[in-house]
Amino acid sequence: MHLYPGKNTNAKKAKNNNHPHYNMKKNFTILSAILITLFSLNAKAQDDKPQAKSYMSFFGGISHPLSTYGSTNYFDNNAGFAKNGPAFGFDFGIYLYKNLALGITFSYQDQGELSSTDALSLSNNYLASFDKDEANVTTNGRFQTVNFMIGPQYSFLYKKFTLDLRASAGFIKSISTPTLGVIFDNSANSDTYLNQLNSTATAIGYSGSLGLRYSLSDSWDVGIKFNYINSDGIKIENSGPTYTGVGRYQTKMPITELQSTLGITLKF
Repeated sequence: MHLYPGKNTNAKKAKNNNHPHYNMKKNFTILSAILITLFSLNAKAQDDKPQAKSYMSFFGGISHPLSTYGSTNYFDNNAGFAKNGPAFGFDFGIYLYKNLALGITFSYQDQGELSSTDALSLSNNYLASFDKDEANVTTNGRFQTVNFMIGPQYSFLYKKFTLDLRASAGFIKSISTPTLGVIFDNSANSDTYLNQLNSTATAIGYSGSLGLRYSLSDSWDVGIKFNYINSDGIKIENSGPTYTGVGRYQTKMPITELQSTLGITLKF
């Protein structure tokens, strides 16, 4: 838990600067069409070549928050303050015909917590926005999500290497988000508190991934994968005074992340 007081520095007020959030739905459709087209063009050429095997992978690596998800801009109500963190999970490729597969991913991500610098910056900016003598900001909890994604995958085989291209859609489930409490002038009146609550909301997400696997044997691969994930965001709820347009007030948290992972694969 972090508790950081802010002192009045007569900071200038600024208007919220909400960046437009990029919608991946169109890109997901285009990428899916490309993968199916590649399959159609290469189906005959694959008749005399080794066929990809269905597989299950366990992977782990780093999830990097992008765009507003990793922003620490007080004046952007979509800013998420998320940090780099671990990601791990299971990945499945079920080949339906030749090298065209149905890809399924279950993953867990931890994007850290608000830092002491974040809390101090928030307290100073709330102080300036509301023109108070003192503001105390308390934060607690972490950004934790689980993802379920499913979509078409096409694989290119060359000697011991397999290149996997996938477009997916699915759900992002928030396990927890950091809570945020703002108290002005050490007030004992809870009606003056501003509270951003823990969110366990679910949102639709889209992803595009590229993976490269190296065959160790007929049954085992090792590989690296890059997975870009995007969502319009999870719902954020607040308690306290009715929002009047003054200060930071978040109601939605867009999620954009790039995962870089290593995996071990069992083929069957």
